[in-house]
Amino acid sequence: MESSRRIGLIVAGSLLAVALVLAGRWALGARQGRAPLPRSSVALVGQAGGVQRGLVVEVINATGREGLARQVTRLLREQGVDVVYFGSTDRRPDSTTVVVRRGQDPERGRLIARLMGTKRVTVEADSTRRVDLTILLGADYRFPADRLPL
Repeated sequence: MESSRRIGLIVAGSLLAVALVLAGRWALGARQGRAPLPRSSVALVGQAGGVQRGLVVEVINATGREGLARQVTRLLREQGVDVVYFGSTDRRPDSTTVVVRRGQDPERGRLIARLMGTKRVTVEADSTRRVDLTILLGADYRFPADRLPL
């Protein structure tokens, strides 16, 4: 009885190990199958110290285009940006804006603004939001030319 139980545990452990390896290969393949953003965008992230580590960002869809905030969140996370929230709003601004929420220095948002294809950066301190930057996607937002929406 003891040996059959031991064999059962070995088989179960082996099956679990195989399942974990397959799941890991699937996840790795799914990430590798995605096309990266253009080199110019990658260069922006790496430029002058790159995106600050620990910079906390939220993405808000203000366009009415369903799923846009989720798609932009994926693009930003692939570039190493820490997006902790995405959602939508009823506001309908014409242009995409990066809003600095913590601190008074608009420079914190300029690198992300360039990454998003906008020049508009404003400072609206709001410590209750618990993010450093808010990316408000406006009607002018377009995906990078070589990247289709996910």
